[in-house]
Amino acid sequence: MSLRRVVSPLVTLVVLGAAGYAAYLTQDRWVPFVFPAKAAKPADGHGGHAEGGEGHDGHDHGARGDRVTLSEQAQKNLGLDVDQLTPQEYWRTILIPGVVVDRPGETDRGVTSKVAGVVTAINARPGNTVKAGESLFTLQLASEFLQSAQTDLAKTAKELEYATLERDRISNLVKKGTTAETELLKQQSVVDRLATQLYGARRQLQVFGLTPMQVTKVEKGEVITEVTIPAPAPTVTKGEGSPAPVLFEVQELKVNLGDQVTAGQTLCLLANHQKLFVEGRAFRSEADALAAAAERKTPVKAEFADEVAGAWPQQPPLTIHHLANQVDSATRTFGFYLPLENLPRTFERDGKTHFAWRYRPGQRVRLYLPVEKLVTLAPDGKTEMLPFVLPAGAVAREGGEAFVFVQSGDSFRRKPVRVLYADRSDVVVANDGSVTEVEYVVRNQAAALNRAVKAQSAGGGGDPHAGHSHD
Repeated sequence: MSLRRVVSPLVTLVVLGAAGYAAYLTQDRWVPFVFPAKAAKPADGHGGHAEGGEGHDGHDHGARGDRVTLSEQAQKNLGLDVDQLTPQEYWRTILIPGVVVDRPGETDRGVTSKVAGVVTAINARPGNTVKAGESLFTLQLASEFLQSAQTDLAKTAKELEYATLERDRISNLVKKGTTAETELLKQQSVVDRLATQLYGARRQLQVFGLTPMQVTKVEKGEVITEVTIPAPAPTVTKGEGSPAPVLFEVQELKVNLGDQVTAGQTLCLLANHQKLFVEGRAFRSEADALAAAAERKTPVKAEFADEVAGAWPQQPPLTIHHLANQVDSATRTFGFYLPLENLPRTFERDGKTHFAWRYRPGQRVRLYLPVEKLVTLAPDGKTEMLPFVLPAGAVAREGGEAFVFVQSGDSFRRKPVRVLYADRSDVVVANDGSVTEVEYVVRNQAAALNRAVKAQSAGGGGDPHAGHSHD
C-alpha cells in the first residue's frame, strides 16, 4: 500500500471539517441570504410561545381573530346601534306585487243629462270639489216632450181646481136635500182621477230633472226653459245608516259650452278616492295560501312605492276582501283585492277646497303575505322558542357562516348564529343560545365590523394585547 493512498483521504477529511467549523462560526452573516424566511422569524419576547397558540401567560391569542376594539370616535363614525335582544313572533312572508285601483261603484261617478238640451253653463271644472246637490251644469231645454208635459201638468192642475169646486157645490146641495148623493159620488171620482193624474205629472217632471220648486211653478202656469244638473248624493250601503258628507272631485269634463246633449249622455266624471282597493296579482299556485289568509283575516303588510318615510302615518296591515275567480290568459295570474282607506291633505284655492291624496290609482305596492310562523325548538324538542328579529344590517355573512357582533366596552366580539329567514329588511335569528337576551348586540354595520376583524387579523392586529388582559 502506497503512502499517497493513505494521506489523501485524511487531508480531505481535515479540510471538510475546517470548512464546516468556519461556516458554523459565521452563520449570522450568510444565513439571512441563503434562508431569508427563517431569518424573518420574530425573535421578541413572544417567540417562545408553545404550539397551540398559548403565550407565556397561558392566554389564547387565537380569539383575537373574532373580535375588534374600536375607539369612541370610530364607534360614532359608524353610528352603531346597540341594544339587547327580545324574542318576538315572526311570520315568514311571500312577496306579491300589487297596484292601487279604484273601488268599482264607489270611487268614480258619472253625471248624465236626464233631458235633451243645450249646455249654457258649466259650474265646475276639473280639479274643483263639489258637494252632493251642488249645481254642475245648466241646460236650456230642447225637448218637445218636456214642454208638452209641462202644459199637461198646468192643464190638469186647472181641471182639478174646477172639479174640486164643483164637488164642494154638489156637497152643499146634498146637505140641503135638493140633490141625490150619487151625484156627489160621481164628482168625487172625477176629483180623485184628476188628483192622480196631477201627482203622476209632477213625478214625471221631477224625473226629468226639474226641482220640486220648479214643478210647483209649472203647476201654476209658468214655463221652465232651463234645468240644472246637480252633483249626485253618495251611495248608502245597506246597514251603514246615513252617509257622512262627501266631497267629489271633478275628474273629467265630457262636454263644452254650447254642446247639444241628449237624454242619458254623460256630462262629466266625478271621483272620491277615500275608498280604494289594492289589487294583488298572484299565481295559481299561491291561491290556497291566499284563500286561507282571506278566511282567517290574516293581516297583510303593504309597502307603497315612491312614498317618503315619515311623511304620512304608518299604514296598518290590510286584509283580503275577495279573490278573483278568473286567470288572466296573458300573465297567468289572478287578482285579489284588499280594501284601502285613503288619507287626504286639503288646501284652499279661490274659495274651493282641493285634495292631495296619499294613495293614487296606479301606484305600485309590495304585499307581504304571512305563510309560516318561525320558531326555535328548545332542547326538549317540544317547547317552541320565539326567535330574535334584527335589521338586515345586523348580520354579516362569510360563505355559509352568519355572524352578529356583541359589545363589551370598546370590544366587539363576533358570534356565529343560525339564520332562520332573511329578506331585504329583516333577519330572523334562532333563539338557540348562540346569543342571549342579556347581551348587547349591534343592530347595524355588521359588515363593516366584520371587515375590521379581518383587517386586524391580516395585519397582525396592531396591538398584540388587544382583546385580552394580562392582569
